[in-house]
Amino acid sequence: MDTALPLPSLPTPRISALGMPALAERAAQGARSAVLDDSKADPAKRAQTHAQIRKAADDFENVFVSQMLGHMFDGIEVDETFGGGHGEEMFRSMLTEQYAKQVNHRGGFGIADQVYRELLRAQEVNHG
Repeated sequence: MDTALPLPSLPTPRISALGMPALAERAAQGARSAVLDDSKADPAKRAQTHAQIRKAADDFENVFVSQMLGHMFDGIEVDETFGGGHGEEMFRSMLTEQYAKQVNHRGGFGIADQVYRELLRAQEVNHG
């Protein structure tokens, strides 16, 4: 007797024109723009490079969470009680972006930390 429950079919995920792989590549390019060579770089330049890499990682997490929240709100209709209409539809993406910034400001999902470590590792492999 098979007791496995059938899983519902999920819709195909939608990816914006600037998909997540492109965002990761942009973050990596931004991090690669500053050369990290621990043996020759002075501490100030190294700190600046680490700050640039941290910013790229944080920006990536902001975009990721914003995209995730945007898809979450896709199925929710606008409420005429609190304004609604075309204006709310138009500014919903900005609202989800601010929600994402607040989520990340309060700790986020930890994606930025992982991206930061990976970008540092890639930087060290590429530049010695």
